[in-house]
Amino acid sequence: MTEKDIFELYRHTAHQRERWNKRNRYYHRLLEKYYSFVIPQGKRVLEIGCGSGDLLNAVKPSYGVGIDFVPELIEIAKSKYVYYEFYTENAENMQLKETFDYIIISDTMGCLWDAQAVIRNVRKLCHAQTRIVISQYSFLWEPVIKIIECLGLKQKLPISNWFSNKDVANLLELEDFQVIKTERKILFPLNFPLLNVFFNSFIGNLPLLNSLCLVSLIVARLLPKENTQASVSIIIPARNEQGNIENAVKRTPVFGTSQEFIFIEGHSSDNTYGEMERVKAAYPEKNIRLMRQTGKGKGNAVREAFDAATGDILMILDADLTVPPEELPKFYDALCRNKGEFINGCRLVYPMDKNAMRFLNLLGNKFFGWFFSYLLSQPLKDTLCGTKVLFRKDYETIKANRAYFGDFDPFGDFDLLFGAAKLNLKITEVIIRYRDREYGSTQISRFKHGLLLFRMSFFAAWKIKFI
Repeated sequence: MTEKDIFELYRHTAHQRERWNKRNRYYHRLLEKYYSFVIPQGKRVLEIGCGSGDLLNAVKPSYGVGIDFVPELIEIAKSKYVYYEFYTENAENMQLKETFDYIIISDTMGCLWDAQAVIRNVRKLCHAQTRIVISQYSFLWEPVIKIIECLGLKQKLPISNWFSNKDVANLLELEDFQVIKTERKILFPLNFPLLNVFFNSFIGNLPLLNSLCLVSLIVARLLPKENTQASVSIIIPARNEQGNIENAVKRTPVFGTSQEFIFIEGHSSDNTYGEMERVKAAYPEKNIRLMRQTGKGKGNAVREAFDAATGDILMILDADLTVPPEELPKFYDALCRNKGEFINGCRLVYPMDKNAMRFLNLLGNKFFGWFFSYLLSQPLKDTLCGTKVLFRKDYETIKANRAYFGDFDPFGDFDLLFGAAKLNLKITEVIIRYRDREYGSTQISRFKHGLLLFRMSFFAAWKIKFI
């Protein structure tokens, strides 16, 4: 079938699409739900292959543009959604000259004549934070789809291309995009009450079984240029860490255009705050700020300090110094060189000091690493490392969207990780050496806090995976 044949077939069947979409509205509602989860409301959104505009409308953009190469479909879209812009354009040579926050390519890859040319054209419509969201059928479902079409349960349309997820990732890489994550959804596309919820919300999200799902959603970002130098705020939450305060300042290398140290004391029983005052006076050349947290827990301390920080980059350094301050430039470089947008420390590669991590803690860390990699669809090895680094502008976005999960995390690690994943930030780990603490004792209760971590993990699973 030639490119012209495909075009004529889509034109011929354009007015039948609305009827078929209504017949299969359960599938389309599911797709709309998943896209609405990936794309926050109020963004600038472009949909390539928009059809009659239903999916574009579902993600509730502040500014929405749809293009399709079938004029009849564009006319239908214009009549349904007068508050968006719709244009008849071929994606391989589209003439748009503006940028978007999100670009949707849904169920369109199969009919593109030159998919790489489309991805190349998309590149000029991206700014540094743009995300591309591509959904496509799994090749495993080809015989099932043919049977459904023969039974008259689905409109017959030409699908000339069957891209695997690796094929799409390769196309994206060729055009300087990077895949952030891939989600597999919809195991049961027909509307049978209870049965469809069981298969699509639960079974279809389980490891291994999700490889049988009908649809893959691929989220990618344009590989940006390296950032220029940036200022840094180093947040050091401390409770009963009097003996570590001075070393936190002395051992931190100089990097960034400027540094500020924000010590935030959390109701210590020793003289931690007094030591903070002494260190501030002893190092007048350092920009040291002192705070006392008003709430409880490390998570509250980090959030209060983040709100007070002025640096372009926010860093967390635990006051026990088990993550050596000398390692912080690695995190800074990874963020400024755009190797990721959320940089997480990983303690589980290099050999540790003998007493740095107890055996049960090690097992727990390994479990949470596997579980979070599954939940977030991004590889993570060490979720509980206290050192986490991100741009302040990205933290502000996480904060603005915190209501989705709620204030469920007293430690702060999960709050930041799940917030970053929900906003499709690229998470990258920096491998560091983990040291035994030189002063004080651990404030983590293996069983009490371990149980709390499990509860938070499974709560978050229902909010981000089993939707």
